[in-house]
Amino acid sequence: MNRSSDQYGEFYQRDRSVHPPAYAPDYKTSILRSPKNALISLQNSLSEITGPVFRQDELGPLDNDLILNYAKDGLPIGERIIVHGFVRDENGRPVKNSLVEVWQANAGGRYRHKKDQYLAPIDPNFGGCGRVLTDDNGYYFFRTIKPGPYPWRNRVNDWRPAHIHFSLSGDGFAQRLITQMYFEGDPLIATCPIVRSINNEEAVRTLIAPLDRNAFVQLDSMAYRFDIVLRGRRATLFENRIQGAK
Repeated sequence: MNRSSDQYGEFYQRDRSVHPPAYAPDYKTSILRSPKNALISLQNSLSEITGPVFRQDELGPLDNDLILNYAKDGLPIGERIIVHGFVRDENGRPVKNSLVEVWQANAGGRYRHKKDQYLAPIDPNFGGCGRVLTDDNGYYFFRTIKPGPYPWRNRVNDWRPAHIHFSLSGDGFAQRLITQMYFEGDPLIATCPIVRSINNEEAVRTLIAPLDRNAFVQLDSMAYRFDIVLRGRRATLFENRIQGAK
């Protein structure tokens, strides 16, 4: 089911200064997959300003608990953490019922994926995937194991800092965001070619989750705060309706 388009205007143009460029030579795999011609700007249509509606009953009770949702004969190994925050748009409004999907490596830095051949062992009790819906205030949280760093063949001895992948679906498809969250104090952040492709220090800081002592669970888990901003919408005011909207 799609959200109604009656109340929705177009989304703001994406601010390219806070996103990494498609072509970043130091991030070698971007070379072949980046466009060679200038991007074409198109007006938002109904397919961009609307999006799917998700319900809580479509999610499982352990979808936001990566510590338990794949456990079989024990608990996963590693540092137990909580990640939480708010999803808002560029106008500061909460984005409710946003589907937040996450995936990550285990504590040793290995993904549960057949193409990941890193020598770190696979944890039999950790799947590394989860999802959660934001509430009416745009708030979300999930529990997991802190991922480990891992080597990758970008250059001879490049290592990725510990990170969690995020995919977010907002009110419309044009709000879709895929990003990564890093951890405060990780020395590998400064040397990561993917992070260094973002030529905006303030934008990089928004990708780094600070430790949040107020959300610690005693004798259980530390916590990190990660707030996310999706694209905002223009007010429709007296403008014509979006083509295709009823």
